[in-house]
Amino acid sequence: MTPRRRAALLALAAAYVDTCGFIGLFGLFTAHVTGNFVLIGAELVSRHDAILTKLLALPVFLASVLLTAQAEVGLQRRSRAAAAWLLGMEAVLLGVAALAAWRLPAPGHADDASTMTIGFLLIAAMGVQNALMRTSLAGPVQTTVMTGNVTQIAIDLLARATGRADATTRTRIANAWPAILAFAAGSALGAAGYAWLGFDCLWAAVALALAAAFAVR
Repeated sequence: MTPRRRAALLALAAAYVDTCGFIGLFGLFTAHVTGNFVLIGAELVSRHDAILTKLLALPVFLASVLLTAQAEVGLQRRSRAAAAWLLGMEAVLLGVAALAAWRLPAPGHADDASTMTIGFLLIAAMGVQNALMRTSLAGPVQTTVMTGNVTQIAIDLLARATGRADATTRTRIANAWPAILAFAAGSALGAAGYAWLGFDCLWAAVALALAAAFAVR
């Protein structure tokens, strides 16, 4: 699989998980943590409660990133396909989250045990992907947050429209648009999946992560 298609696949998975988690876990962002800081501020101003899960999201995310980075070093020393193994671990974490949602009571509050358990498993899974996008799978586009990609493609499209685009600009556009479209599609599919199946829709995200793992072997 080409890096462009792989990035689109991972963007699809990240948006799917993030949207599912946001809807089912009372506004918790799982693929990127910036949004949680905004929500913490809003909660402090409005209600002063329901922020514990969002506060703990950052250390959980950082722990996942650090463990992924260390595991990657160890796998590379053993000449293992580090990215494939770690994307497999992402799939496992997503699967455990789906199983937890099946066994636990439905989340009823932003800071209850079910919300924390499912949310932290999803955050850990997305931490793996975020870490890999900075190491073995580093490329021209990000897959878990689209702000930088959209900003760059807007600038590049302007350059192309005004006749200032060079080969590098055209390559950036070609690399960025599949990931952006895939992220948009993943958001829509995650919302539809949760509306239809609840957290059982996470099994589709498991399949996406496994497909990415096989693609980078």
